[in-house]
Amino acid sequence: MPTTTAPNGFWAQATADPERTILLAPDGTRWTAGELHADVNRLVRGLRAAGLERGDAFAVVLPNGVEFISAYLAAAQAGLYLVPVNHHLVGPEIAWIVSDSGAKVLIAHERFADAATAAADEAKLPASHRYTVGTAQGFRPYAELLDGHQDSVPEGRTLGWVMNYTSGTTGRPRGIRRPLPGKLPEETYLGGFLGIFGIKPYDDNVHLVCSPLYHTAVLQFAAASLHIGHPLILMDKWTPQEMLRLIDAHHCTHTHMVPTQFHRLLALPEAVRTAYDVSSLRHAIHGAAPCPDHVKRAMIDWWGTCVEEYYAASEGGGAFATAEDWLKKPGTVGKAWPISELAIFDDDGNRLPPGELGTVYMKMTTGGFRYHQDQAKTEKNRIGDFFTVGDLGLLDEDGYLYLRDRKIDMIISGGVNIYPAEIESELLTHPAVADAAAFGIPHADWGEEVKAVVEPADGHPAGDALAADILAHCERRLAGYKRPRSVDFIETMPRDPNGKLYKRRLREPYWEGHSRQV
Repeated sequence: MPTTTAPNGFWAQATADPERTILLAPDGTRWTAGELHADVNRLVRGLRAAGLERGDAFAVVLPNGVEFISAYLAAAQAGLYLVPVNHHLVGPEIAWIVSDSGAKVLIAHERFADAATAAADEAKLPASHRYTVGTAQGFRPYAELLDGHQDSVPEGRTLGWVMNYTSGTTGRPRGIRRPLPGKLPEETYLGGFLGIFGIKPYDDNVHLVCSPLYHTAVLQFAAASLHIGHPLILMDKWTPQEMLRLIDAHHCTHTHMVPTQFHRLLALPEAVRTAYDVSSLRHAIHGAAPCPDHVKRAMIDWWGTCVEEYYAASEGGGAFATAEDWLKKPGTVGKAWPISELAIFDDDGNRLPPGELGTVYMKMTTGGFRYHQDQAKTEKNRIGDFFTVGDLGLLDEDGYLYLRDRKIDMIISGGVNIYPAEIESELLTHPAVADAAAFGIPHADWGEEVKAVVEPADGHPAGDALAADILAHCERRLAGYKRPRSVDFIETMPRDPNGKLYKRRLREPYWEGHSRQV
């Protein structure tokens, strides 16, 4: 279908072409636009029957699947807030989000029944408002939300939003709440976000969802793709070879990734990597975590100039770098989006000139946000209309942004600032290192010293010999003050499936009984 005739938004497209295949579920089930539209309309009616009104919230603890997409589309046309919950959280953590968001309904998958039950009990959510995909004691079947309701377009349609919760690296996670615009869904161009990356409506684009939809960016990319006519291929549990197979089989043209996935793709045997055709890819856009330079170069060598990078936060963004930008200016995360402005400020709130390191601030021209029920946090990290999530970086003379690290993760040893991302990048060049983290631990004289924690690659047993080899590797590649003084090993690095490292979990045991000043 030509771009110029593409209806705006999923609902209009489904009405215009209901037989078009729009989604491939992880189990291989194909959904047409008409089938998905009908389920979404029934879900809106079911949620309204459960007492939800415009401005209310409901939470989901779901894997990637049609139910997650339906929940998003239902909220977006019923003026509701969808609260996606990380399904790796435990009961009390989920209960906090359900309670804090004011969610009136919880939809969970049977895979996460234990945590969802504990959360619903702690949040005192009535049994009548708990639903499960599959079976779980104390939950009503998800089908009951849909059964008996008409599949025609519901009345009173108005645009709703997603209310994501921050990862909570410090303190409790907070919901990012944007005001509802009070418009029909079709009055806002919901796919415009992808235009930042040069992704156009319709054409022959196919979007591969290869990370969990509870992540802000993953859902935003998937939703925007759906709204401009791109079919979605959903992965439930990511593996590198299965991703390659799906790209080849379905001629996927764009996807959202994280550097951890790059690292694991590159670890595949050459024979596996070359067995699949990935030439259909036009945009392999990565973000959410720093990407080591050697990993980025290796991916560009393999996949070509489709490897692109962005910098943003759940609160907003951001910057974007094409492969050509990065090759011209290695290490950059790009220039400001057309709808955003970047600035660097010092700790006294003074705006810094190009080349000077400070805290990265962003400003969006598309509207503001607030942290739900936390006005102090809303005001704390702002300078005028700019906000920050605490990253350190600098802008060059051409407006390209370079990140150094999170301020909270910076190591201060003997009064010298050390940036863990640089150390982690070098650790990952060692063939025996599958994943790595660096952080500061207490030192009586220096304040902090550098600790490395390593997840060994297959076939490389942890032990003193490997630790010594890794330290020798660092000695060849890092200045003395940056080198880890010791290496500990871990079976699996504590990352969420989007690649975000829970560094606090690694660091905290070393700081028991000590006060960390950063």
